[in-house]
Amino acid sequence: MSLSPSPRRPSRGPRRRSLFASAAGAAGAALLVGCTGGSGSGESGGGPSDAERARARAARDSAELAARYAAVIAAHPGLAERLGPLRDGVVRHAEAFGGARASSPAASGTASAASPSVSARAAGPGGDSGDSGDSGVVPADEKGALALLAGAERQLADRRARALLDVPGELARLLASVAAAGAAHVFLLTEG
Repeated sequence: MSLSPSPRRPSRGPRRRSLFASAAGAAGAALLVGCTGGSGSGESGGGPSDAERARARAARDSAELAARYAAVIAAHPGLAERLGPLRDGVVRHAEAFGGARASSPAASGTASAASPSVSARAAGPGGDSGDSGDSGVVPADEKGALALLAGAERQLADRRARALLDVPGELARLLASVAAAGAAHVFLLTEG
């Protein structure tokens, strides 16, 4: 009996095991961070303000990612059924971080449908990370648009996983959870 893998199409994205392993690692790091030192309220310095800044950035990043989803949906209406639930999840993430409750631009078709490329350009999470300038425009083909979203989700999930060690326990757990959801979104965008 051969234990060689069955012939399947070549994998273009991350393997399912690596996504789940990274999500488990992020969750484990969050638990470790949540169990370490300090009361949080008794510390002087910039503790709470650092946490609030991290929370605000996470909310802003999620809102920008939701706008990018809306831009892709506006440019490729055929993807709306597939991307709508993922976008809704990202909107809920922004709300969990304390972001403003957003009306559904994908459903109303107002702001994001008017200018998908402008929305996407403004929506690139991590604009300070040196992305190439062409990442702001929604690609004309659906595969390219899905790859754009997968890349944005991956970048944001990785940044959130790295931030776990710098924030207090409850926020670290929330970041870990949302980073794991982002890794799952990457899988769904690349393999689904």
